[in-house]
Amino acid sequence: MKIGYARVSTVGQDLASQEEILKENGCERIYVEKITGTTTKNREELKKLLEIVRPGDTMMVTKIDRLARSIIDLNKIIETLQEKQVDIHFIKDNLSFKVNETANPLQSLLFNVLGSFAQFERDIIVERTSEGRERAKSRGKHMGRPSQPRRNIEEALRLYNSRNTNGLSVKDIVTLTGVPKATLYVEIRKKPANNR
Repeated sequence: MKIGYARVSTVGQDLASQEEILKENGCERIYVEKITGTTTKNREELKKLLEIVRPGDTMMVTKIDRLARSIIDLNKIIETLQEKQVDIHFIKDNLSFKVNETANPLQSLLFNVLGSFAQFERDIIVERTSEGRERAKSRGKHMGRPSQPRRNIEEALRLYNSRNTNGLSVKDIVTLTGVPKATLYVEIRKKPANNR
């Protein structure tokens, strides 16, 4: 059986093109997930696939970097598949690793080079993101969610403390002030019990 695996790193990215390619190449089952490829941790669909494959199956992936962006993880996955007597084929990279064939040294080299480039590309992205974040911080730009003005928080707390007389629910207070519920509860916990 041909079993496909498709992955993108973020929720905003689209899996449709990978799924289409896998279907065109005869995959009967396709496992998909939206999660980073820097590690195999928390990749539940990949784990499921590795559990269900049987000797004689072929795992299909569109490109090497869709399987993993760490050369160590790539090699571990290939080793696991080979131990289970499962072939693997990277469609766009035109690379196959078949259980019953002697490893082609050139193919192994190409696999490791492509895997190293995938890891290098990921490392560069992480480095640039970190540098951009540090530059923004040094210019005084706020990183993350915008903070609520203190007056809004104080108003939310005032409404919360007088909710028995004003009849407002927490949902009403959040809507009126624009202070997120989580922020309101954090502020409530900061206040001594007798001031609530």
